[in-house]
Amino acid sequence: MTDLFSPFDGLNLSLKNRAVMAPLTRCRANSDGLVPSYAGKYYSQRAGAGLIITEATSVSAMSAGFINTPGIYREAHVKAWQGVTQAVHKAGGTIFMQIWHTGRISHTSLTPNGAQPLAPSAIMPDDGVAIAFTQNGPEAPSPARAMTTKEVKAHVQLFKAAFENAKRAGMDGVEIHAANGFLINQFITDKSNQRTDEYGGPVENRIRFALEIVQAAAAVFGAGRVGIRISPRGMANDQRDSDIEATFTALVTALNAYPLAYLHLVENAANTPEGRGMDMRPNTEPLLAKIRALYQGTLMVNSGYTLASATSVLASGAADLVAFGVPFLANPDLVERFRIGAALNTPNPDSFFTPGEVGYTDYPALPALL
Repeated sequence: MTDLFSPFDGLNLSLKNRAVMAPLTRCRANSDGLVPSYAGKYYSQRAGAGLIITEATSVSAMSAGFINTPGIYREAHVKAWQGVTQAVHKAGGTIFMQIWHTGRISHTSLTPNGAQPLAPSAIMPDDGVAIAFTQNGPEAPSPARAMTTKEVKAHVQLFKAAFENAKRAGMDGVEIHAANGFLINQFITDKSNQRTDEYGGPVENRIRFALEIVQAAAAVFGAGRVGIRISPRGMANDQRDSDIEATFTALVTALNAYPLAYLHLVENAANTPEGRGMDMRPNTEPLLAKIRALYQGTLMVNSGYTLASATSVLASGAADLVAFGVPFLANPDLVERFRIGAALNTPNPDSFFTPGEVGYTDYPALPALL
């Protein structure tokens, strides 16, 4: 029977188990977007995962929506991340970099020279449902401006440059962040995308930006080392669409043209940066089943899974991989704890986004507890 500890052998991706460390924003980078020297320790501690997906990493200085999040658009970023990949590989792990642009979920205090954030359309999220994290803490995003068609095409190339940098940094692959109401997701859904050019209007236009970025990633890494994350029924950052099923089944069907490493389906995208919040899985099961039937490649699921629910979803064949967020944050040896039935460490939310190693590299592994 397929379970969490079974090896996974995909078309171009072989993993020692089916437990994935989900991308987790930790706000430990410096103001220039450099991951700290101890990030290698943090990630390598978790190399028991079949796959590690890094925290969301910016394609440009304009793309950050949170303070102290890392970048991959300068040579110094590449060198800093090389220390991480070397540590993970030395520990026997496999690591993909998640790459994002937050789009309208940003703030002028985070952008170069206070520039307006960029978006498909100049539409503000509804009050109180979107948050940028600044030096002052959570704040409403600043009003964004609509990107020109030329700028949209230029951003595809920005993503491609980021993929090239990730490859030079030693990453085994990349995950495209097209979920949780950030820029790519903003293009996909019709509440945030009211463009009239080739990137707006009918669904085939609204998914064009995402697909062009997939093509760019495949050109750099090969499709088999590229994943994409989506959250069809997510609520984060005012992600809304008038016909969720039609929009996302069109996207999933189009992705079949690329033999990707995986499709990462977030069944619940709560409006908190650490991904916690109400469990929406009961409402998403029909869509999960439809996506599973439509998608011809590897499906990864993510939404508050426990060992029991992960075992169930894998055994049923509804998914191939299961991603865990906060449990990996607090348990560097999560897979081994699951394997032997050991108790899990209790996470400390007060240190989720604070600088330094406290609450980052100091959660104990099993040998320290015996």
